[in-house]
Amino acid sequence: MSTLSPSPQGSSRGLAEDEPRRYGDTLVRELAVAGALEFTPAVYPDERGAFVSPFQEPAFLQAHGGPLFEVAQLSHSRSRRGVVRGVHYTLTDDRAPANAKYVHCPYGEVLDLVVDLREGSPTFGAWDAVVLDADHCRAVYLPPGVGHAFVSLRDDSVMSYLLAASYAPAQERALSALDPALGLPIPADIEPLLSARDLAAPTLAEARAAGQLPVHRPTRPDPHHPATGGRVPNHPAAQES
Repeated sequence: MSTLSPSPQGSSRGLAEDEPRRYGDTLVRELAVAGALEFTPAVYPDERGAFVSPFQEPAFLQAHGGPLFEVAQLSHSRSRRGVVRGVHYTLTDDRAPANAKYVHCPYGEVLDLVVDLREGSPTFGAWDAVVLDADHCRAVYLPPGVGHAFVSLRDDSVMSYLLAASYAPAQERALSALDPALGLPIPADIEPLLSARDLAAPTLAEARAAGQLPVHRPTRPDPHHPATGGRVPNHPAAQES
């Protein structure tokens, strides 16, 4: 079992906010990677179990300044303890824009890693880490072009991904999560288990030299989207169906 705190604050490189902001019953923290966000929803337990909503549009609208992407794919992965997946990312291309993600862990526990690989980004090379688990139901939003990895801290940990684009092999890339230059915080008590693809992945310097990194393209929220005017409705457990 890892000794990491539920949401490590001292493990990031960059200018992450120390204090989250509250939108209704959701806490939102800006991560060290520009545009990346951590969402911590309220959990409503009772004698039956618990009810929680890892994604709530009003909170996302106010924190992000616009709506979540149109979902093109929903994916799940299950990983034993010690599995390291990533760092995975997609190239920016006019024909197939880089993928954005919204992820959470509905079962088990993972150390989620967000890495800025976008050339021209003000936080290029920075990373941040968030513990995702079924108890707190935190979620992370990753903008297009941002690298994603995670370390499974328990057996059978499940990750759920909302994706802005369908899988496009020609656009998919991987970077070594073990690259010393990145210095990702893989726990010392973890024996990393990686796929053959991830073991063979290049370092950040190698990918950059080969022109295989995405380009930072700031996005503007849709001005016509009916964003809420400052209030996020409370989320009582009675909303369950």
